[in-house]
Formats: sequence, C-alpha cells, structure tokens
Amino acid sequence: MGASSERWADLALHPVRIRILTAVSGSRRTASDLAELLPDVPQATLYRHISTLTAAGMLEVVAEHKVGGATERVYSVPEGGVKPTVEGLASATPEEHARYFTAFVSSLLAEFTRYLARESIDLVADGVGYQQVALHLDDAEFERFAQDFAELVQPILANEPGGGRTPRLLATILLPLTEGRS
Repeated sequence: MGASSERWADLALHPVRIRILTAVSGSRRTASDLAELLPDVPQATLYRHISTLTAAGMLEVVAEHKVGGATERVYSVPEGGVKPTVEGLASATPEEHARYFTAFVSSLLAEFTRYLARESIDLVADGVGYQQVALHLDDAEFERFAQDFAELVQPILANEPGGGRTPRLLATILLPLTEGRS
C-alpha cells in the first residue's frame, strides 16, 4: 500500500472515503459510476477523495478509456485490500474500529467477487471455503492457539511467488461472542 502506516487512519477513516471503498469493493467503478452511487457527495469532493485514495494506494486504476476528449479511469480495490497499523488498531475508537472492519470486509468481498468472476471456478478444487465456528477456550488455551497458529503460518509467509504456487488469501477474524452463544 502506498500510504505510510501513520497516515492510514487519516486516509481511510473519512466517511466519504469509506463509502467510496465500499462502493468499489468487489467491482470496478469509474468516477461517473461512483457519482451515481453517491449522489449526495458533490462531484468535486468525490474526485478529490478518489484522487487521495488512488495516490495512497487504497484504490488502483485498472483501466483507462477515451470518452470524448477525456480519459475515463476505472478503479478497483487493490489485491490484498487495505490494512490498518497495529498502533492504529490499539488506539482506535469503537467508531474507527467499525470503519476499519468495513474496509477489511470490503476487501474480502472484492477478492471473493474477483474469484467468482473468473471464467471457470471450482470451489472444491480451488480450496475455497468460508465458515464460522465457535472456539471455547480459556485465556491460556487461546494464547496457545494463537501461538500455534502463528508458528504454522509464519514459515509459509516467506514463500515467494512462482514455482507452481497459487496465491491464496487467508483472512482471520477472532472476537469474543456474547455469553450464551455457541
């Protein structure tokens, strides 16, 4: 991502930018498309935020088309999505966490939509899956689970592209459930 870690929150946690990222996630949109989807955002404001998100690497130009004498750009959320910093997460307010989570889920939606748009998909052969499970763990068990998971994944993160490797997205969400849910 082009944005420095210190600027991520300032860039992503703006209400109009969140709406733009949400509108673009899972699709490719032009500024005209976004203007139709966000009619309450003044055009100059919309273009300014699109430009800011693009310069920061939170949106990318995936195509350009000549329309009359102008060039129309097509935008998408970059592969891999957008990520907050550890410091930003630690000091974020509940409202900011809701926005971070919106950006996270939007990037997952974008990746899954890109997958579904392929010419041919086979969820089983491609190893695609999604599920929710409740883990019943005390604090010590949870800490051990987190350590074991990190130990399992860490060596794989060093793998370079190529060599017959297929890039695969692993996304995790861990949060305590309300008592009585399982």
